[in-house]
Amino acid sequence: QVQLAESGGGLVQAGGSLRLSCAASGSIFNFNVMGWFRQAPGKQRELVASVTSGDTKNYADSVKGRFTISRDNAKNTVYLQMNSLKPEDTAVYYCNLRLVIPPRVDDYWGQGTQVTVSA
Repeated sequence: QVQLAESGGGLVQAGGSLRLSCAASGSIFNFNVMGWFRQAPGKQRELVASVTSGDTKNYADSVKGRFTISRDNAKNTVYLQMNSLKPEDTAVYYCNLRLVIPPRVDDYWGQGTQVTVSA
């Protein structure tokens, strides 16, 4: 079993910064992808950023140049540094861990943390 513990989030003014953290524990194998998704009210959950255990990173176009994802493999922790925040970044942010053990792909989710950006 895998558990994800998120921290960070909160209320910030536009232009400000926040840092999210997510620590994974349990049966975590070598190859995995960790990332952050977000869901705003009335909208679908969307990928914000992800990073593989080999440090390949992927970002949504809307956050490129403002958000930075990183991970500490020794701690099984992923971070999301969010700068130049905009009101449209307001959402519940979910940590995700994807384990790839062919032919299986298993997704695990954190409980979500609220990020609110005021204008």
